[in-house]
Amino acid sequence: MLSEQDNRLLTQTGEGTPMGHLFRFFWQPALLSEELPEPDCPPRRVTMLDKYMIAIRDSSGKAQLISPQCPHRGADLFFGRVEEGGIRCAYHGWKFDVNGRCLDIPTLPDNGQRQKMCSKMELEVFPTHEAGGIIWVYLGPLEQKPDFPELEFTQFPGTHTFASKKYQESNWAQACEGGLDTAHFSFLHLPIDKNRQQAKGAEFVGQSSADERRLQWIRNDGAVRFSIIPHEAGLVLGGARHADPGDTYWRISQFLMPNHGLAPNALPGETMHGQCWVPIDDTSCWIYSYSWNPDRPLSEAEIARFRSGASIHSEVDENYMPLRNKANDFLIDRVDQKLRSFTGIKGVSEQDAAIQVSQGPIADRTKEHLNSSDLGVVQFRRFMLDAARVLDGEGLLPAAHSRPDLYRLRCGSHVCSDKIAFEDVMVERFGDKLGLAPAQAQQTTHTQQVAE
Repeated sequence: MLSEQDNRLLTQTGEGTPMGHLFRFFWQPALLSEELPEPDCPPRRVTMLDKYMIAIRDSSGKAQLISPQCPHRGADLFFGRVEEGGIRCAYHGWKFDVNGRCLDIPTLPDNGQRQKMCSKMELEVFPTHEAGGIIWVYLGPLEQKPDFPELEFTQFPGTHTFASKKYQESNWAQACEGGLDTAHFSFLHLPIDKNRQQAKGAEFVGQSSADERRLQWIRNDGAVRFSIIPHEAGLVLGGARHADPGDTYWRISQFLMPNHGLAPNALPGETMHGQCWVPIDDTSCWIYSYSWNPDRPLSEAEIARFRSGASIHSEVDENYMPLRNKANDFLIDRVDQKLRSFTGIKGVSEQDAAIQVSQGPIADRTKEHLNSSDLGVVQFRRFMLDAARVLDGEGLLPAAHSRPDLYRLRCGSHVCSDKIAFEDVMVERFGDKLGLAPAQAQQTTHTQQVAE
């Protein structure tokens, strides 16, 4: 359990809080690329870390996050008109480009006053980077802006990746902990047949004999043994279950600070998945989910499944609100729960959300009773609390801030002899004890660096 003081330190991310200060030194997802689908499309509101901004895509295709207030009279530029080269305020027509420069003040006479006034006016803009189907933003001090992290899914063409997002009514930390707690899969996500004997596969795409074996191992061994390798950017978390006699089934996930988690499902060649939990405020968050396959493009069928809520992705409406949510009790089906599944809730993502939201807007960690299956959660908390305290007390940034290469990690599953130590399992599965992936050439077709 945590003290009340530590629980506040972990969960509060607003301006001036130690954890919020830490978050602002790292690139964060701000919105999906699809939310700004074309040049000069309507602006989008963005709220994250208690900060309200406007996102626009100008005539050249550059995406940018800007201050929402027009410096003239404070009108909200969300109501502005995005037009050739920038955005024009709907109130008096002042126009700004994506770099924040004032281009036009039509209410002043064109006798020198207009240009003089323009030269003095500018909007605040925030460094923005577009990669992996996501528009990212950096909200920290410009002089300490880090290089963009080399998350593997951002290094491939868009044909190899898929990204989605959903709104969740809970604090970011309990959502993140839910993603790192792989022990729950033996219960929360596991459908069962009418005799409650045979697992039938919520997480896996196929229903091959290999899939069935994996699911049976998960079902039969709920007492996961955890091994953890800490490193500068986070934690490698290995969960071991008994497999066939003499073998161990490892499910290997990653935590990458401050708020990324890579899921443990994929065997070699299968599609990998990850998530990023972005605070909106202290009681709600955006959850960005991303899938990628280094070996091949994703098929149209896979993408259609992801859009309909398969794997870690959620089925959402046009505002990215899950169709199954707190307001409708996640459409829980008690008959299905009695006969076919542990939850009666459709979708892995929605099952996670139901439990995380049920813990309250901010989980009370002072009343927990943790055990060995919570080792990953304990290590995550310690890692983040230590980093926030050191930054707040000594002004020292974590080493991860300057190690973008350590974000190029992989996750997945592996079956091997039960005599092999975890570090050797990592080398056998990934060729590296941390799961570091090969470097990829940057793909200009899907990545753009703007306003830096």
